[in-house]
Amino acid sequence: MRFKALQYRRRAMPEAQRRPGRYRLLLMSGQPDAESLQGIIGFPLAPFRADFSLDLAALERDVDWLSSYGFCAINVPAGISEAYSLSPGEAVEMARIAVKAAAGRKPVIGCVGCNAAVAAETARRMEAAGAAALLVLPPYYPNAPFEGLLGYYRNIGAATGLPLCLYSRGWASFTPAQAARLAEAVPTLQLWKDGQADARRLQRIMGKLGDRLVWIGGAGDDCAAAYRAIGIRAFTSSISAVAPRLALHWGEAAVRGELDRLGRILERYVHPLFELRTRRTGYEVAVMKKARELIGRPAGPPRPPLPEFDPADLAELGRIIQSWQDFLDAPAGRS
Repeated sequence: MRFKALQYRRRAMPEAQRRPGRYRLLLMSGQPDAESLQGIIGFPLAPFRADFSLDLAALERDVDWLSSYGFCAINVPAGISEAYSLSPGEAVEMARIAVKAAAGRKPVIGCVGCNAAVAAETARRMEAAGAAALLVLPPYYPNAPFEGLLGYYRNIGAATGLPLCLYSRGWASFTPAQAARLAEAVPTLQLWKDGQADARRLQRIMGKLGDRLVWIGGAGDDCAAAYRAIGIRAFTSSISAVAPRLALHWGEAAVRGELDRLGRILERYVHPLFELRTRRTGYEVAVMKKARELIGRPAGPPRPPLPEFDPADLAELGRIIQSWQDFLDAPAGRS
C-alpha cells in the first residue's frame, strides 16, 4: 500500500515571483484536514563529518532515497536530525537541499525555533527555500507563561504564510482551552504534532478543536498504537531514517486501524529499539546514527551536547538491526 500523499500545489503568485519547489499544503478548501495528511512523515538524519561540519551532499542523497518511498511528507530538519544543534543558516540550507532532492515528489516540512525573532526570520527564509510547512519547536526559554508562548507562535505566524505545525513537547504543553486560544490567535496554525505522549490530554484537546487542526502522533514509533486508538492517522517515524520499509509497514497497519497487527509489529521490531534509546537523555540520535552505520549508510557522529554511542550497546543494537533484515535496503551505492 502506498500512502496517500499530502495534498500540495504551487502557490498562486505572479510568475516572476515563483521559485522551483515553492509549495504550501492545501486541500480543495484551502485548509488541510485528516484526509490530506495520513500515513508516515519521514526524516533524514543530519549527516555530520568527523569535524561536525554538515555534509549536504550526503543529505541530498538521503532525501532522494527517502523520496522514493510512500511517505506523505519529509520533515527536515527536526528533532531526530538535531535541529537544536544547527545554526539558522544550516537549518535553512538543509531545507533547501531537501526541496531540491525531493524534486516535487514529496512536500518538505521545514523547522523553526529558538526564540520569536530568530524563528520569524528563519521562517521567512524557509519559505523562500521552498518549504511547504513549518514545524515550530518550543522556544528555548523553559516554562514560559502561556501568554508568552502565545506571542511566540503569533509572531512566527505573522512572518510567513506557510502552514505551521505546533510541536507540543517539553514545556510547550497546553490545556484544551489554551490549544483553542492558539488556534484562534494564529490562523496559519494548521497542524499539531504531539510529543508529550499523554493520550488522555491529547484526546481532550482533539475533542475541543475537532477537525480545525491536523493531528500528528509524534512522540515516537512506539506510541503508534495509542495514537491510532484515539483517532490519529498521521505519524512521524524516526525509524524511517534507517528502515523506510519498516516504518511504512507499521504505518500501514496504523492507518488501516489494524491494532492487533500493529501491536505485533511494534512488539517485535520497535519496542526493543526504543528500550535501548531511552536509557539515557539524548541517546536516541546516537542509536539511530549507529544503526545507519551498521546498515552501510553512515551519518556521522551526533553533535554535542548529545552523547556518543556506547560501544557496550553494540551487540544489542546489532541484534535489533538483524531482526529488521526483511525491511532493509542494500547499502548506499550497492544494488
